[in-house]
Amino acid sequence: MTSNATNRSPVGLLVSSQLPPEQIPEISALVEREGFGELWIPEDYFFYGGVSGAMAALNATSSIKVGIGVVSAMARHPAALAMELATIDRMYPGRVWPGIGLGVPHWVQQMGVMPKSPYTAMRETVTNVRRLLDGEEVTFEGKVHSFDKIKLVHPAATKLPIYMGVIGPRMLNLAGEVADATLVSVLAGTKYLRWLRERVAEGQTKAGREGEHHRVAAYALYSVDPDGAKAKQEARTVAAFYLAAVPKSGLTDIYGIGDELWDMYQRGGDNAGELIMREMPDQWVEDLVIAGDPDECAAKIQALIDAGADSVDLAPVAADRAKEVVELTARDVLPQVRHRTVG
Repeated sequence: MTSNATNRSPVGLLVSSQLPPEQIPEISALVEREGFGELWIPEDYFFYGGVSGAMAALNATSSIKVGIGVVSAMARHPAALAMELATIDRMYPGRVWPGIGLGVPHWVQQMGVMPKSPYTAMRETVTNVRRLLDGEEVTFEGKVHSFDKIKLVHPAATKLPIYMGVIGPRMLNLAGEVADATLVSVLAGTKYLRWLRERVAEGQTKAGREGEHHRVAAYALYSVDPDGAKAKQEARTVAAFYLAAVPKSGLTDIYGIGDELWDMYQRGGDNAGELIMREMPDQWVEDLVIAGDPDECAAKIQALIDAGADSVDLAPVAADRAKEVVELTARDVLPQVRHRTVG
């Protein structure tokens, strides 16, 4: 395997939120041992905490980077989030990658904290978490969050790269302006990744950050099996669930399936996922999900990297077979994937 910066693979693993949290240490140790490049711990409300999950993963490993993605900008006050991140970084210097997003709107609404302006909430959260991690004292009266002479007694030990988990053009501009990296939702095809890079670059230009490398990590639904047709069928059900959850977004619009998907969603009502699973073209699975035999999966991962992802973080659709999937991927997929050439 070749590398432009590291001998670690550009392929990572996203631990399933369906996995019981007591199993996080075991799967994390396996992922590091098998040569994956990074590990991401989700914070899907209300499964398990991303911060505590990341601590479990870090404690079970020795060097692999562990991302948290994504923490809602509204679930914790930015000062409390910065304190948690700084604590982790002092215990495991340089190994944690924080990802911040609004979060799934339904979950945010369940908590009663949906902001009037998600854009403002993200700007205030990311910029002030950055300042606090860097050891600044922050006094700030915002439209969403306020700070009164807050300073971390124990700021971060290293310069943590802050990822923004966002989808639309305005938020991606903001990511280029104020964040260090972008975390991409599952179902991102190659066309979307190229478009994303352009939107992020616009934000970098606005902030005078041209020339800085803005890292992009892309989540991807993943199903691999020596029987490629079996793997694709397994992925189809989960892909339909995710499409029903985001029937209208930048992901679907850029890919050109937004109108067709929205029609399915409206006709399906409470059973939209089942209807989408039955009616969606096979090409959607081919283009939006990494599924098939090992050679097919390696080619699809490489296509995402060539389109603009610095890493592809696989989200196995069968959480109960995570160990088997990790081992098969390490043996037959990782050796085929190359790093993205930057610049």
